[in-house]
Amino acid sequence: MEQTVIIEEVRSHLSDEKVKKAIELQSYIRGYLGGFFRSRGFIEVPPVIISPVTDPLNHPVLDPHIDYYGTKYALTKSMIFHKQILVKELGSIFTFSPNVRLETPDKAKTGRHLSEFTQIDVEKIGASREEMMDLVEDLYIGIVKDLAGGKVEPFNFFERKLIIPGKPLKRIKYRDAEREYGDDFESVLSSKMKEPFWIIDIPLEKREFYDREYEDQPGILRDMDLIYPEGFGEALSGGEREFHIDRIIKRIHDKNQTEEQFRWFIEYAKRGLEPSAGFGIGIERLTRFISGLKRIEDTHPFPKVPGKISL
Repeated sequence: MEQTVIIEEVRSHLSDEKVKKAIELQSYIRGYLGGFFRSRGFIEVPPVIISPVTDPLNHPVLDPHIDYYGTKYALTKSMIFHKQILVKELGSIFTFSPNVRLETPDKAKTGRHLSEFTQIDVEKIGASREEMMDLVEDLYIGIVKDLAGGKVEPFNFFERKLIIPGKPLKRIKYRDAEREYGDDFESVLSSKMKEPFWIIDIPLEKREFYDREYEDQPGILRDMDLIYPEGFGEALSGGEREFHIDRIIKRIHDKNQTEEQFRWFIEYAKRGLEPSAGFGIGIERLTRFISGLKRIEDTHPFPKVPGKISL
Protein backbone atom coordinates (compact mmCIF):
# COMPACT_ATOMS: atom_id res chain seq x y z
CA MET A 1 0.00 0.00 0.00
CA GLU A 2 2.77 2.45 0.95
CA GLN A 3 4.62 1.72 -2.30
CA THR A 4 1.47 2.45 -4.34
CA VAL A 5 0.96 5.77 -2.55
CA ILE A 6 4.58 6.80 -3.18
CA ILE A 7 4.36 5.93 -6.90
CA GLU A 8 1.15 7.94 -7.26
CA GLU A 9 2.82 10.88 -5.51
CA VAL A 10 5.70 10.69 -8.01
CA ARG A 11 3.26 10.61 -10.96
CA SER A 12 1.38 13.62 -9.59
CA HIS A 13 4.59 15.51 -8.83
CA LEU A 14 6.11 14.98 -12.28
CA SER A 15 2.89 16.00 -14.06
CA ASP A 16 2.73 19.31 -12.15
CA GLU A 17 3.43 22.14 -14.63
CA LYS A 18 5.35 24.24 -12.10
CA VAL A 19 7.64 21.30 -11.33
CA LYS A 20 8.33 20.71 -15.04
CA LYS A 21 9.07 24.42 -15.58
CA ALA A 22 11.33 24.51 -12.50
CA ILE A 23 13.33 21.55 -13.85
CA GLU A 24 13.66 23.32 -17.21
CA LEU A 25 14.73 26.50 -15.42
CA GLN A 26 17.31 24.53 -13.45
CA SER A 27 18.74 23.20 -16.70
CA TYR A 28 19.28 26.80 -17.82
CA ILE A 29 20.83 27.67 -14.42
CA ARG A 30 23.30 24.78 -14.64
CA GLY A 31 24.31 25.87 -18.12
CA TYR A 32 24.76 29.49 -17.03
CA LEU A 33 26.85 28.54 -14.00
CA GLY A 34 29.13 26.25 -15.98
CA GLY A 35 29.63 28.90 -18.66
CA PHE A 36 30.31 31.62 -16.11
CA PHE A 37 33.06 29.73 -14.30
CA ARG A 38 34.67 28.51 -17.51
CA SER A 39 34.78 32.11 -18.75
CA ARG A 40 36.66 33.05 -15.55
CA GLY A 41 39.32 30.40 -16.12
CA PHE A 42 37.95 27.66 -13.82
CA ILE A 43 38.33 24.00 -14.79
CA GLU A 44 35.36 21.66 -14.33
CA VAL A 45 36.29 18.47 -12.49
CA PRO A 46 34.19 15.33 -11.92
CA PRO A 47 32.43 14.95 -8.58
CA VAL A 48 33.39 12.55 -5.79
CA ILE A 49 30.45 10.39 -4.69
CA ILE A 50 32.09 8.14 -2.07
CA SER A 51 35.32 8.62 -0.15
CA PRO A 52 37.03 7.58 3.10
CA VAL A 53 36.78 11.26 4.14
CA THR A 54 34.04 13.87 3.75
CA ASP A 55 32.79 17.08 5.34
CA PRO A 56 31.96 16.55 9.05
CA LEU A 57 29.42 19.44 8.95
CA ASN A 58 28.58 21.47 12.02
CA HIS A 59 25.04 20.20 12.61
CA PRO A 60 23.62 16.73 13.25
CA VAL A 61 22.86 14.45 10.27
CA LEU A 62 22.60 10.69 9.94
CA ASP A 63 25.96 9.35 8.80
CA PRO A 64 25.70 6.27 6.54
CA HIS A 65 28.81 4.44 5.37
CA ILE A 66 29.62 1.74 2.82
CA ASP A 67 31.95 -1.12 3.73
CA TYR A 68 33.96 -1.78 0.57
CA TYR A 69 36.80 -4.34 0.64
CA GLY A 70 37.46 -3.58 4.29
CA THR A 71 37.51 0.20 3.86
CA LYS A 72 34.82 2.45 5.27
CA TYR A 73 33.55 4.89 2.63
CA ALA A 74 31.27 7.83 3.38
CA LEU A 75 28.71 9.34 1.03
CA THR A 76 29.84 12.81 0.03
CA LYS A 77 28.39 15.60 2.19
CA SER A 78 30.61 18.10 0.37
CA MET A 79 33.89 17.95 -1.54
CA ILE A 80 35.72 20.41 0.72
CA PHE A 81 38.81 18.23 1.27
CA HIS A 82 39.02 17.14 -2.35
CA LYS A 83 38.80 20.79 -3.43
CA GLN A 84 41.78 21.72 -1.27
CA ILE A 85 43.76 18.89 -2.82
CA LEU A 86 42.71 19.70 -6.38
CA VAL A 87 43.54 23.42 -6.37
CA LYS A 88 47.16 22.66 -5.56
CA GLU A 89 47.47 21.00 -8.97
CA LEU A 90 44.80 22.73 -11.08
CA GLY A 91 44.56 26.24 -9.60
CA SER A 92 40.86 27.11 -10.07
CA ILE A 93 38.20 24.40 -10.13
CA PHE A 94 34.45 23.86 -10.02
CA THR A 95 32.24 20.79 -9.98
CA PHE A 96 28.55 19.96 -9.89
CA SER A 97 28.72 17.88 -6.74
CA PRO A 98 25.85 15.58 -5.67
CA ASN A 99 25.68 15.77 -1.87
CA VAL A 100 23.91 13.39 0.50
CA ARG A 101 23.05 14.87 3.87
CA LEU A 102 20.48 12.76 5.68
CA GLU A 103 18.93 15.59 7.65
CA THR A 104 16.73 15.14 10.73
CA PRO A 105 12.95 15.10 10.02
CA ASP A 106 12.37 18.56 11.54
CA LYS A 107 14.25 20.07 8.56
CA ALA A 108 11.28 19.18 6.34
CA LYS A 109 9.42 22.18 7.81
CA THR A 110 11.83 24.75 6.37
CA GLY A 111 10.92 24.26 2.72
CA ARG A 112 14.59 24.58 1.78
CA HIS A 113 16.20 21.29 2.87
CA LEU A 114 16.65 18.12 0.83
CA SER A 115 18.58 15.04 1.91
CA GLU A 116 20.00 14.73 -1.61
CA PHE A 117 20.93 17.81 -3.61
CA THR A 118 23.52 19.24 -5.97
CA GLN A 119 25.80 22.16 -5.29
CA ILE A 120 28.27 23.83 -7.57
CA ASP A 121 31.46 23.62 -5.55
CA VAL A 122 34.11 26.23 -6.36
CA GLU A 123 37.70 26.70 -5.13
CA LYS A 124 40.60 28.94 -6.20
CA ILE A 125 44.22 28.78 -5.17
CA GLY A 126 45.63 31.90 -3.49
CA ALA A 127 42.23 33.60 -3.40
CA SER A 128 40.89 35.77 -0.58
CA ARG A 129 37.38 35.75 0.81
CA GLU A 130 36.81 39.18 -0.73
CA GLU A 131 37.83 37.91 -4.18
CA MET A 132 35.32 35.08 -3.89
CA MET A 133 32.58 37.44 -2.74
CA ASP A 134 33.24 39.69 -5.72
CA LEU A 135 33.05 36.66 -8.02
CA VAL A 136 29.70 35.57 -6.54
CA GLU A 137 28.27 39.08 -6.90
CA ASP A 138 29.25 39.13 -10.58
CA LEU A 139 27.63 35.71 -10.99
CA TYR A 140 24.39 36.69 -9.27
CA ILE A 141 24.02 40.04 -11.04
CA GLY A 142 24.83 38.41 -14.38
CA ILE A 143 22.24 35.66 -14.11
CA VAL A 144 19.51 38.06 -12.93
CA LYS A 145 20.24 40.44 -15.83
CA ASP A 146 20.12 37.51 -18.25
CA LEU A 147 16.76 36.38 -16.90
CA ALA A 148 15.38 39.94 -16.97
CA GLY A 149 15.93 39.93 -20.75
CA GLY A 150 12.80 37.80 -21.13
CA LYS A 151 14.40 35.12 -23.31
CA VAL A 152 14.36 32.28 -20.77
CA GLU A 153 10.87 30.82 -21.23
CA PRO A 154 10.69 28.64 -18.09
CA PHE A 155 11.60 31.69 -15.98
CA ASN A 156 8.87 33.75 -17.67
CA PHE A 157 6.35 31.08 -16.66
CA PHE A 158 6.77 32.04 -12.99
CA GLU A 159 6.13 35.78 -13.63
CA ARG A 160 8.85 36.55 -11.11
CA LYS A 161 10.37 40.00 -10.76
CA LEU A 162 13.94 39.99 -9.48
CA ILE A 163 15.80 43.12 -8.41
CA ILE A 164 19.16 43.65 -10.14
CA PRO A 165 21.36 44.83 -7.25
CA GLY A 166 24.47 46.97 -7.40
CA LYS A 167 27.89 46.00 -6.06
CA PRO A 168 28.94 45.46 -3.40
CA LEU A 169 26.08 43.67 -1.66
CA LYS A 170 25.46 44.60 1.97
CA ARG A 171 27.82 42.96 4.46
CA ILE A 172 26.83 42.27 8.07
CA LYS A 173 29.10 40.79 10.72
CA TYR A 174 27.76 37.65 12.40
CA ARG A 175 28.11 38.96 15.97
CA ASP A 176 26.46 42.29 15.06
CA ALA A 177 23.48 40.50 13.53
CA GLU A 178 23.23 38.16 16.52
CA ARG A 179 23.28 41.07 18.99
CA GLU A 180 20.57 42.99 17.15
CA TYR A 181 18.23 40.20 16.09
CA GLY A 182 19.00 37.21 18.35
CA ASP A 183 19.81 33.62 17.48
CA ASP A 184 17.34 33.54 14.58
CA PHE A 185 18.90 36.58 12.90
CA GLU A 186 19.31 34.87 9.54
CA SER A 187 15.56 34.27 9.16
CA VAL A 188 14.70 37.74 10.45
CA LEU A 189 17.12 39.52 8.13
CA SER A 190 16.23 37.31 5.15
CA SER A 191 12.56 38.27 5.59
CA LYS A 192 13.38 41.97 5.91
CA MET A 193 15.80 42.33 2.99
CA LYS A 194 14.91 43.02 -0.65
CA GLU A 195 18.32 42.04 -2.06
CA PRO A 196 20.80 39.27 -1.23
CA PHE A 197 23.30 40.14 1.52
CA TRP A 198 26.40 38.72 3.17
CA ILE A 199 26.93 37.47 6.71
CA ILE A 200 30.70 37.61 7.37
CA ASP A 201 33.22 37.00 10.18
CA ILE A 202 31.63 33.85 11.50
CA PRO A 203 32.62 32.53 14.97
CA LEU A 204 34.82 29.45 14.99
CA GLU A 205 32.35 27.36 16.98
CA LYS A 206 29.72 27.83 14.26
CA ARG A 207 31.85 26.25 11.55
CA GLU A 208 33.98 23.22 10.76
CA PHE A 209 37.71 22.92 11.48
CA TYR A 210 38.99 23.58 7.96
CA ASP A 211 38.21 27.32 7.65
CA ARG A 212 40.79 30.00 8.38
CA GLU A 213 40.87 32.30 11.40
CA TYR A 214 41.88 35.93 11.27
CA GLU A 215 45.49 36.29 12.40
CA ASP A 216 44.51 39.23 14.64
CA GLN A 217 41.03 38.03 15.71
CA PRO A 218 41.29 34.57 17.29
CA GLY A 219 38.01 32.69 17.17
CA ILE A 220 36.67 34.58 14.14
CA LEU A 221 36.81 32.96 10.71
CA ARG A 222 37.32 34.56 7.32
CA ASP A 223 34.04 33.00 6.21
CA MET A 224 30.97 34.27 4.45
CA ASP A 225 27.36 33.19 3.88
CA LEU A 226 25.22 34.70 1.14
CA ILE A 227 21.58 35.02 2.22
CA TYR A 228 18.66 35.35 -0.18
CA PRO A 229 16.04 38.02 0.55
CA GLU A 230 12.25 37.55 0.89
CA GLY A 231 12.68 34.83 3.51
CA PHE A 232 14.43 32.33 1.19
CA GLY A 233 17.40 31.92 3.56
CA GLU A 234 20.95 30.71 2.92
CA ALA A 235 22.21 30.71 -0.65
CA LEU A 236 25.82 29.68 -0.20
CA SER A 237 28.51 29.18 2.39
CA GLY A 238 32.25 29.56 1.99
CA GLY A 239 35.47 31.22 3.04
CA GLU A 240 39.23 30.94 3.17
CA ARG A 241 40.77 27.57 4.10
CA GLU A 242 43.26 26.67 6.77
CA PHE A 243 46.40 25.22 5.18
CA HIS A 244 48.86 24.91 8.10
CA ILE A 245 48.87 21.30 9.31
CA ASP A 246 49.54 22.18 12.96
CA ARG A 247 46.51 24.50 13.02
CA ILE A 248 44.36 21.92 11.25
CA ILE A 249 45.19 19.28 13.87
CA LYS A 250 44.63 21.72 16.76
CA ARG A 251 41.25 22.70 15.37
CA ILE A 252 40.23 19.05 14.99
CA HIS A 253 40.96 18.51 18.70
CA ASP A 254 39.23 21.78 19.64
CA LYS A 255 36.09 20.47 17.92
CA ASN A 256 36.29 17.26 20.00
CA GLN A 257 36.98 15.25 16.85
CA THR A 258 39.80 12.78 16.28
CA GLU A 259 42.71 12.66 13.87
CA GLU A 260 41.61 9.14 12.94
CA GLN A 261 38.36 10.57 11.48
CA PHE A 262 40.34 12.65 8.99
CA ARG A 263 43.56 10.63 8.67
CA TRP A 264 43.36 10.53 4.85
CA PHE A 265 43.20 14.30 4.60
CA ILE A 266 45.75 14.85 7.37
CA GLU A 267 48.23 12.55 5.64
CA TYR A 268 47.89 14.54 2.44
CA ALA A 269 48.02 17.88 4.27
CA LYS A 270 51.32 16.90 5.90
CA ARG A 271 52.82 17.00 2.41
CA GLY A 272 51.68 20.59 2.00
CA LEU A 273 48.52 22.52 1.17
CA GLU A 274 48.20 25.92 -0.48
CA PRO A 275 46.11 28.91 0.61
CA SER A 276 42.73 28.87 -1.14
CA ALA A 277 39.17 30.07 -0.83
CA GLY A 278 35.88 28.81 -2.17
CA PHE A 279 32.19 28.20 -1.67
CA GLY A 280 29.27 25.97 -2.57
CA ILE A 281 25.98 27.13 -4.11
CA GLY A 282 22.94 24.86 -3.75
CA ILE A 283 21.43 24.44 -7.24
CA GLU A 284 17.95 23.54 -5.98
CA ARG A 285 17.95 26.49 -3.56
CA LEU A 286 18.99 28.85 -6.34
CA THR A 287 16.23 27.45 -8.57
CA ARG A 288 13.70 27.86 -5.77
CA PHE A 289 14.68 31.51 -5.18
CA ILE A 290 14.77 32.46 -8.86
CA SER A 291 11.36 30.87 -9.50
CA GLY A 292 9.84 32.08 -6.20
CA LEU A 293 8.59 28.60 -5.28
CA LYS A 294 7.56 27.98 -1.67
CA ARG A 295 8.94 24.46 -1.42
CA ILE A 296 12.34 23.21 -2.59
CA GLU A 297 10.95 19.78 -3.50
CA ASP A 298 9.22 21.42 -6.48
CA THR A 299 12.66 22.02 -8.04
CA HIS A 300 13.60 18.31 -8.19
CA PRO A 301 12.01 15.41 -10.10
CA PHE A 302 12.65 12.93 -7.25
CA PRO A 303 12.99 15.06 -4.11
CA LYS A 304 14.27 13.47 -0.93
CA VAL A 305 12.41 15.32 1.81
CA PRO A 306 13.91 14.74 5.27
CA GLY A 307 12.06 12.08 7.19
CA LYS A 308 9.97 10.94 4.21
CA ILE A 309 10.32 7.83 2.04
CA SER A 310 10.94 8.94 -1.53
CA LEU A 311 11.57 7.21 -4.84
